[in-house]
Amino acid sequence: MHALNRTMHNVAVAVGRVGAKFLPDRVPVTFVGDGAVAELCESIAHSGVDRALIVTDAMLVELGIVGQIVDALQAVGVASSVFSGVEPDPTFPQVEAGLVQLEADHCGAVVAVGGGSPMDAAKMIAALATNGRPLDKLEGMFKLGKAPLPVYAVPTTAGTGSEVTVAAVLSDPDSHEKKFYLDPKLMPVMAALDPGLMTGLPPAITAATGMDALTHAVESFIAKTATPQSKAYATIAVRLVFRNLPKAFSDGSDRAARKAMALASYYAGLAFTRTSVGYVHAIAHAFGRYYRTPHGLANAIALPHVLELSKVEAEGPLARLAEIIGLEAASDSERAAAFIQAVRDLMQKIDIPSTLKDLRTEDIATIAEQARAEVHLNYPVPRYISQDECVALLHRIVA
Repeated sequence: MHALNRTMHNVAVAVGRVGAKFLPDRVPVTFVGDGAVAELCESIAHSGVDRALIVTDAMLVELGIVGQIVDALQAVGVASSVFSGVEPDPTFPQVEAGLVQLEADHCGAVVAVGGGSPMDAAKMIAALATNGRPLDKLEGMFKLGKAPLPVYAVPTTAGTGSEVTVAAVLSDPDSHEKKFYLDPKLMPVMAALDPGLMTGLPPAITAATGMDALTHAVESFIAKTATPQSKAYATIAVRLVFRNLPKAFSDGSDRAARKAMALASYYAGLAFTRTSVGYVHAIAHAFGRYYRTPHGLANAIALPHVLELSKVEAEGPLARLAEIIGLEAASDSERAAAFIQAVRDLMQKIDIPSTLKDLRTEDIATIAEQARAEVHLNYPVPRYISQDECVALLHRIVA
């Protein structure tokens, strides 16, 4: 079995390296800072779009953030229609409902406003509009025959990095299984990182989404498929998170910290879309299926535990991450341990729990099996962990 796992691991790494060659070198045209939304809307108008579908959630409509986007588009002559039916972990019916509205209102582009859920829904609405195939036929890698309608991204949280990724995730409403879509055509064409849209985020959401960005960067950095380019992106993200997440958490009105966290999420997205992720995400996906745990929180709770299990195989990269955030120690082993402790210390500063209160012991064996199966499919992790190791890890997360 050990030899089989080693073979599967080598295949996953090889597939990841080949797949990375098909990813686009381009990144979205990106506007950063106060006023970025206005610049984006002006560029949308210059692109010839006269009517766009804004894909978002009801809370952002209620907070007035979506109204700002509507007004900014109208000011440059672009009409808009608002689809606010996206919920956390968007489902097939939500995306299909968005497509119905897009077609009824004759929209020629999609503007995604929100966190990862609106971003994922927007990408797939745009893909359905041009491909003429149901969502279950588009699942997987490189399944889009035609380019989607143009997608313009306005993130309102600093965590997912979806504005620069070539992926989307939807949930089956019946089984609650995650369905993954990966295609270079899903990359948004433009994005606006506007800290003014993030100043009202509650501290708990700021913390969870910030840890999501850190997880993307760290899992990318220690991946077997990491490249000098992906490591450079991840390095920027890790440094920005450690310097700015506590500031954004304690003072949500700190626009400099908000801007830095938006950039951290952006660079982490650039990193992991080129390398994929690992056990932290696989465990987080299972927590989402079983308990609807917010993805960023689930990632945060799992991160230090997974890093402990990977410490020997990922010793060099973890030691380098320690150096990046200014930690000194005599050996790589000590620096790797210091970085993992720094992650725990950061979580404590921003009130992230070390355990998951919803986790039931009777679910652990199945969650471990599902997480390992997801990783073994194609994640280029430093090493595979056994069922017993994964079960023991999960028992440490029980509240």
